[in-house]
Amino acid sequence: MFAQRLTPGDEIRVIAPSTSMAVVKGKQIELALKRLNDLGFVVTFGKSTEVHDEFFSSSVEERLIDLHEAFGDPQVKGIFSAFGGYNANHLLRSIDYRLISQNPKIFCGHGDITALQLAMYQKTGLVSYYGPHFSTFGMKGGLDYTLRYFLEAVTNDAPFEIEPSETWSDDPWYLEIDQRTYMKNDGNLVLQEGEASGILIGGNLATMSLLHGTELMPSLKNAVLFIEDDEETHARIFDRQLQSLLYQPGAHEIRAILIGRFQQNSQMTNDALKKIIASKQGLQGIPIIANVNIGHVHPFATIPIGSVVNVSAVDGEVEITIEQTE
Repeated sequence: MFAQRLTPGDEIRVIAPSTSMAVVKGKQIELALKRLNDLGFVVTFGKSTEVHDEFFSSSVEERLIDLHEAFGDPQVKGIFSAFGGYNANHLLRSIDYRLISQNPKIFCGHGDITALQLAMYQKTGLVSYYGPHFSTFGMKGGLDYTLRYFLEAVTNDAPFEIEPSETWSDDPWYLEIDQRTYMKNDGNLVLQEGEASGILIGGNLATMSLLHGTELMPSLKNAVLFIEDDEETHARIFDRQLQSLLYQPGAHEIRAILIGRFQQNSQMTNDALKKIIASKQGLQGIPIIANVNIGHVHPFATIPIGSVVNVSAVDGEVEITIEQTE
């Protein structure tokens, strides 16, 4: 189920279902507002967006009210998370999924927001967007690629291809332009060749593990799995979390895997990643591509969870085409 695409004049509601927006500096908020206003969008905020406790979040009840009001307001066409964090899964069993099903809207965020996105897809079929937070639009520089793919995904329904960015940066998003270090992007890393089509299911790998064994975890049957993680992971953690994911229903019918580029502090190497993938017997014979522009390293593409994607990795050439159909 695709929501109506965003058009100029549409209202975007910012909510904080995980970490409070109070952690974002005022200058970044001003820049994010300006960028979205320049695109023609009207930005409003949930009542508890800047409320926080000792865990840097508002209460479950406050976060649920903002989420439900955003989906229930007919003037709101898009909903953005303010930031990521650790505890969006606190909301899952109390969400009014019927309200969401009856009021489909563009819902965008990444990281911890994975828990909400996958649960919504499982319970309602809503295609949501693994892409920028509201705070991401407050980046001082290096946003062009991210912005391009965001608009491709949420403002039209034409197919688009995810191509590697020319450079990438692992610096915090809030750094000034002249403080940011850009590295040449050597392109995608083909771990296993092949061709496949399937439904995009995925997000932050650590967050996905919070749904294992619950009724909120989508089946991986016929999925093109996309996964990424932040600097808190390392090779052994990634290995065991991936193995846990491969025990989930339908995992033996995964059609392809896309892996986002790792942050430098994870100390993941290409050689280590190759060994981890080679150790998974159930993944033999399917295309697996790493160092894709997904997740916590900038810039990144926006991925519609629940959409059809075609993946080809043949003779070292990679094509990832999102059809924007169910």
